[in-house]
Amino acid sequence: MTEKEKMLAGQLYQAGDPILSSERLRARKLLKEFNFSDLEESEKRQNILSQLLGSIGENCWIEPPFSCDYGYNISLGNHVFFNFNCVILDVVPVTIGDRTLVGPNVQFYPATHPIDSKTRGELWEFGKEIHVGSDVWIGGGSIICPGVKIGNRAIIGAGSVVTKDVPDDVIVAGNPARIIKKL
Repeated sequence: MTEKEKMLAGQLYQAGDPILSSERLRARKLLKEFNFSDLEESEKRQNILSQLLGSIGENCWIEPPFSCDYGYNISLGNHVFFNFNCVILDVVPVTIGDRTLVGPNVQFYPATHPIDSKTRGELWEFGKEIHVGSDVWIGGGSIICPGVKIGNRAIIGAGSVVTKDVPDDVIVAGNPARIIKKL
């Protein structure tokens, strides 16, 4: 398997691989163009996002600045909104459902490293997919950890660190995030 195939399969891989490095550089160039575009250039922004992201639904909006590793592992449903300064470390798929609102400074971290220090020291990494349902609201400053699934209509309180799956129709908050209310 290539390093890219291992990465996409959620296996240990070396991010310094020339192909992966080239693909990150492509994403950085598109992000630079996107992040420094003028507010009035909404068509240009949408065009850049369509080149960058794996899939993007209708009426999606991402406020710059925005950062990601590759872009092609990100799938957005319809009517998704990302506020300023969001980050997605998309070494594996990150899927966001329809009508989801993402507050400013939200971080999606599917990328992770081995617990074993020797393996980690050799710069191996891997990823665990993140899935966010539809009609979700993620409050500003939240962190979504590797492998998390967030159910439909869930609300993530501002500043939360989501380390475990979130069921449908609940509000979670805190560090680590826990259910504080059923909707």
